[in-house]
Amino acid sequence: MARLTLNALGKTFGTTTAVAAFSLDVKDGELVCLLGPSGSGKSTLLRMVGGFETPTSGEVLIDGEVVTRTPPERRPTAMVFQSHALWTHMNVFGNIAFGLRIRRLPKAEIASRVGRVLALVGLEGYGKRQTNQLSGGQQQRVAIARALVLEPKILLLDEPFASLDQHLRERLREEVRDIQHRLGITTLFVTHGQDEALSLADRIVVLKEGRAEQVGAPAEVYRSPATPFVAGFIGSMNRLPGSVEAGRFRHGALELPLEGVPDGPAELAVRPEHLVVRAAPGGGAASLRRLTDYGTHRIIDLETSEGARLKAQVADGADLPQGPGLQLEPTAWAVFRNDQVIARSPA
Repeated sequence: MARLTLNALGKTFGTTTAVAAFSLDVKDGELVCLLGPSGSGKSTLLRMVGGFETPTSGEVLIDGEVVTRTPPERRPTAMVFQSHALWTHMNVFGNIAFGLRIRRLPKAEIASRVGRVLALVGLEGYGKRQTNQLSGGQQQRVAIARALVLEPKILLLDEPFASLDQHLRERLREEVRDIQHRLGITTLFVTHGQDEALSLADRIVVLKEGRAEQVGAPAEVYRSPATPFVAGFIGSMNRLPGSVEAGRFRHGALELPLEGVPDGPAELAVRPEHLVVRAAPGGGAASLRRLTDYGTHRIIDLETSEGARLKAQVADGADLPQGPGLQLEPTAWAVFRNDQVIARSPA
């Protein structure tokens, strides 16, 4: 196991800043996901840790040793890329053993280590297969095995499941998480998929334009987003523009008490599962536009009297009138102003 430290790491390409003064400590055996949209700097960060990009500023340390200028082949890291990048002229055994042969390990040790790692990724007995005889999921397992066989201190994963179908992607990420737990290997995982980050990570780093918007455990990032960007990027979130007047947030007929919050424009963020919808015979804040049944739950699309569109999760069998006449009651929420949280629902 190992500790990874990034101190004020920065990378510019000409006049473009890809990563800006980024700092992070990854603990022994921790799995941290770098999550963000395309262009947020997550892959650039990973490549700087692996030695495939040279930082413009800052330091990379592994177990307290500075490796910022150390070439990739001399770092105690191994990377798995989005593309399998397997050598088609080698069989599975040859692909996995390649790095060990470069290190001039004895043949018996190479065979032993390749055999162990094949069993670890569920490909025992596949050593003599050609890579073009494997499915996409099996090829990605070989790519993971090729990284693990080097026994790195830090495992780097750059969207390794992005090219796979959903069911295979879900199964493989569970397997990778199990392997990571068993080995206790410190891991940095890049993804733009929120579900992947929420299901895999010990901690999530949400990136925007090369900067960390929030760092925290999955439950914390989901339930207590620090900025409007995080609120909108993680999970499904309703965001309602409004204003605070005399200690109350108002959006049309929807009101919330906000004691001690100065008057001014504000934005309410509430998740569909935290928005209770009831019939309001005397007239309400929203009208029902559509109901979608997902089997495990139902989602209704709403429109407020001010024209804002919302989603709410409702219980099976709930009887709601079509058209206007629905009352909205947020049970857990956050209110933002100028990209900062100014109020949250009571715990």
